[in-house]
Amino acid sequence: MAEEAKKKDRSRWFREMKSELKKIVWTDRKTVVKNTGTVLLCSLLIGVCIWVFDYVLVNGVQLLITALS
Repeated sequence: MAEEAKKKDRSRWFREMKSELKKIVWTDRKTVVKNTGTVLLCSLLIGVCIWVFDYVLVNGVQLLITALS
């Protein structure tokens, strides 16, 4: 009895999942390429900002160390 209930629940879950997957509206290729480019550009810009900030701080600390010794 318990196995039949589990089997019915499982089949119901798959039916509902299939129904929900049919409702998905996929974006077109142009939008995907545009969004991917935006993400890559933003990631690159943030990476450059972090690199510049790190470079300035390292050189500032080295300057302080040489000035104090």
